[in-house]
Amino acid sequence: MTTTFILAGGCFWCLDAAYRALNGVTEVVSGYIGGHSPHPSYEAVCTGATGHAEAVSVTFDPEVIPADVILDAFFTMHDPRQLNRQGADVGTQYRSAMFPLDDAQAELFETARARADELWGGGVVTTIERAETFYPAEEYHQDFFAKNPGQGYCLAVAVPKVNKVRARFAEYARS
Repeated sequence: MTTTFILAGGCFWCLDAAYRALNGVTEVVSGYIGGHSPHPSYEAVCTGATGHAEAVSVTFDPEVIPADVILDAFFTMHDPRQLNRQGADVGTQYRSAMFPLDDAQAELFETARARADELWGGGVVTTIERAETFYPAEEYHQDFFAKNPGQGYCLAVAVPKVNKVRARFAEYARS
């Protein structure tokens, strides 16, 4: 049986690439959540006007990779102390947020956020928001890193995040 978490932590290309590097992750879908416009486009989300966050829907097998590892990897691959930004990506669409699908996930997310706050020495601004409709992003955003490994943003931003996750969670890293 698989589990799905919806998480936002900056550009979805980076989260997608880092999660795909872990054994037990069976699917990653880049998309948009947390906004007020139906069927948002990338261009609209980039303006910040729709209220959506770039996010990933991560499906994994908890018998292969524990839920806590998925969540701790989330807090490793981005800086959860940055409000509405990740590095040069600025705006509410790049916020650090978790979108629980039920009460049990909300409890897991609260616990993971508290662990992260301790790990980062305080200041975690990650929100836990009600999960509403998750809109998959356009096809060209899916598995973007694998399709565009030489792209400048991927080399400068995604590669260090993937490497950080691989190093911290080496026992779960794909070979």
